[in-house]
Amino acid sequence: MNLTRDSKVIVQGVTEKISTQIALMMKSCGTNVVGGISPGEGGEEWHGIPVYSLVEQAVGKVGVIDTSVIVMPAYQVLDAALEAIASGLKQIVIITEGVPPLDMVKLLRKAEATETLIVGPNCAGIIVPDQLLLGTHPTQFYTPGPIGIISRSNTLTYEVAWELTKSRLGQSISVSLGCDPIVGSSFLQWLQILDEDERTELIVLVGEISGVSEEVAASYISETIDKPVIAYIAGTYVPINQNYSHINCLISARVAGEIESKIAAFEAVNIPVAKRPSDIPNLVRNLLDKRYF
Repeated sequence: MNLTRDSKVIVQGVTEKISTQIALMMKSCGTNVVGGISPGEGGEEWHGIPVYSLVEQAVGKVGVIDTSVIVMPAYQVLDAALEAIASGLKQIVIITEGVPPLDMVKLLRKAEATETLIVGPNCAGIIVPDQLLLGTHPTQFYTPGPIGIISRSNTLTYEVAWELTKSRLGQSISVSLGCDPIVGSSFLQWLQILDEDERTELIVLVGEISGVSEEVAASYISETIDKPVIAYIAGTYVPINQNYSHINCLISARVAGEIESKIAAFEAVNIPVAKRPSDIPNLVRNLLDKRYF
């Protein structure tokens, strides 16, 4: 994956209020937003962003587009993503929350067949500090450096980045995978991407209770990933058998022993597990070569 200031990005749904705010925030961070998509409004300019009615019109005008950021009503996301895939885009970031699960199943089948990387839905997207923003990460928490972050959470991603930044430990890339029941990309995909990324020297994996993605990731890291990895699992002190209305990982009741199982999976393959986000910088320093600091 080559994400730089030159990467061409479009925003689908750009004339909606929240979409406009996100697009302008991305532009202010240096992202090369070459256009926005809003059916029926093509030919106009919206806050300095050229507007096209169709993705294929944008491609015809500016050439190959690297990424689409989708900020549209949930029931429109599937059509928007399929349109982007049909126009040759290989990376799609879905900020929208609550995309119907069946729509995501259809989208992921198409994405697999076309080798398209999907991030989200219900995610903060991707940030390469001082290079580009594809989503809603608060840039003030980030600084360039060698540490990659992969997280199931949104706000926890920023918190981990801020702990690292305060300790003068910069980040190469930070990815929020999304909080909806079905999301596009996994820990395994991003672990492989960051393992091959020349800018990344160490990976911080931020997991949460529920599901088995952390246990699967621990096994994958031990067998496949060459770079050092540090894990943090949120939800250690969540009461057992209590339901929550916030992020998806906390909707289902916590099962006794679940969090311990996740931690044990990482420790079994000698992956350090932070007890709290503030512990992560010290673990990073212990693993990275001292010449970086």
